[in-house]
Amino acid sequence: MKNIVASLVLASLNKLKADFDIPSDIESKIRIDRTKDKSHGDFATNIAMLLAKPLGKNPRQLAELIVAALPQDERVAKTEIAGPGFINFFVNSDHQASQLQNMLQDERLGVPLAATAQNVVVDYSAPNVAKEMAVHHIRSTVIGDAVVRVLEFLGHKVTRANHVGDWGTQFGMLIAYLEKCENESGQGMDLSDFEAFYREAKRCFDEDESFATKARSYVVRLQGGDSYCYDMWQKLVKMTMDQNQAIYDRLNVTLSQKDVMGESLYNNMLPQVVEDLMSRGIAVEDQGAIVVYLDEFKNKEGEKLGIIIRKSDGGYLYTTTDIACVKYRVEHFHANRLMYFIDSRQHQHLEAAWKIARIAGYLPEDVTIEHDAFGMMLGKDGKPFKTRTGGTVKLKDLLDEAEKRVDAMLTERGTQYEPQERAEIVHKIAIGAVKYADLSKNRLTDYIFDWEQMLAFEGNTAPYLQYAYSRIQSIFRKTDKQPGNITITHEAEEALATKLLAFGEVVQSVSNKAMPHLLCTYLFELSGTFMRFYEACPVLKDGVDEQTCSSRLALCALSARVLKQGLNLLGIEVMEKM
Repeated sequence: MKNIVASLVLASLNKLKADFDIPSDIESKIRIDRTKDKSHGDFATNIAMLLAKPLGKNPRQLAELIVAALPQDERVAKTEIAGPGFINFFVNSDHQASQLQNMLQDERLGVPLAATAQNVVVDYSAPNVAKEMAVHHIRSTVIGDAVVRVLEFLGHKVTRANHVGDWGTQFGMLIAYLEKCENESGQGMDLSDFEAFYREAKRCFDEDESFATKARSYVVRLQGGDSYCYDMWQKLVKMTMDQNQAIYDRLNVTLSQKDVMGESLYNNMLPQVVEDLMSRGIAVEDQGAIVVYLDEFKNKEGEKLGIIIRKSDGGYLYTTTDIACVKYRVEHFHANRLMYFIDSRQHQHLEAAWKIARIAGYLPEDVTIEHDAFGMMLGKDGKPFKTRTGGTVKLKDLLDEAEKRVDAMLTERGTQYEPQERAEIVHKIAIGAVKYADLSKNRLTDYIFDWEQMLAFEGNTAPYLQYAYSRIQSIFRKTDKQPGNITITHEAEEALATKLLAFGEVVQSVSNKAMPHLLCTYLFELSGTFMRFYEACPVLKDGVDEQTCSSRLALCALSARVLKQGLNLLGIEVMEKM
């Protein structure tokens, strides 16, 4: 309906071109917004205020001229001018009802596929080999996965890129220690405690010179393609990713082993990238190192900042890898859009690498690239979330604690379930609560991790939304009546209709802005709007006629489907009963 209103405004302005010098690019300037207050209509535009000064007219008078020139359309009940020149549009309730009926019969709930499907590469999660996933990995993982789900729902071809830290000098030490452990045990290892493994490997490296010497030699052999070191390195990668996959599955995250694209993937490209940048004068030698100087980046003295892409000892840096990574993703996946869900503190590093890739032509101008940055998870003390002893919180331990708390909460509430059903409900509530606590916050900001708040059945939480869905489903367990044709006669029905019809716009907005919290806010508002409708408009009570009952059942069914689909796009599961 937003597009229909925009086309009506455009048609009006085209009529006014005979009397006014309307800009030729006027279509791009027309902005139609949903109103927050129903008394101001369903949609509004400020186009009269935007054009008033260049056209030399009072904005309210110009608004009156635009309204007078609007084509008649039965889908618009009326228009009003508000304040200094806002034009408000009220949608015909019969048209709303028709849209809702179509939405109810559409498996996509009225959300259209993207007009042009893009090839999108999304970089997210990115844990390190031989280390367990910690709480700081959750933001990239769940935010990235929610956006991936939305992009695919809209018809885009998405490549998940799990940029695993699987390369570096530490792997000589880790290979040597893995060898030591296997020799001592006399068999292969099933590594379960990476923290202890890494700590002991570092201790051996620091205290045993012969071990350290072997570790250094293994680095050289690994980087030179030695088959033994390569096989041992592969064991470490597999053991790590097997453990991480269990976390992804538990979190209902869509990443799999085939999505792993570690730093090592780009190793063979690095010499070629540096040679190419040097041969074209983009990079220069400076005191033995290879450097790119960028005008856009300055040091403390205000001089061009030199970005090193090869050290004087011949070693490469993360910047070199990230340049090669962009080149690979554009050439191999034919990407139109590159998205990086990475900590906000990495912004300048990424911008420098991407600028070099642009200059070199590895990143064509028609390919968009974006750092979808996020803030930190903080404890109640406002500091980075840690254990009581100040250590890193393992993600697995966090999820265990969430399920433990939900189980205790159900016991306290006296809720009775069969053992298997209880385990499923505990899991879905706990995982949903942890994910939603993150997803519901603007990703650009830090947020406070609060158990009581995230597990509450009131407020903007996953348990509240899951319960709202199950409550709607309980309505249908009380009756054999079926949803029918929708009619809108009550203001609470109209408010619910307006909110339901906004679903597609919100989904598109998440895709455009990579902001899942917009969908969370929408679902929370939808739940509140539904509850007000349910209180004001009886569905199954005595005295409600059959037509009204079937219409309201249809609104209930549609509300439940939108809640379920919306939560599914966030990677959160619902339950038919809670």
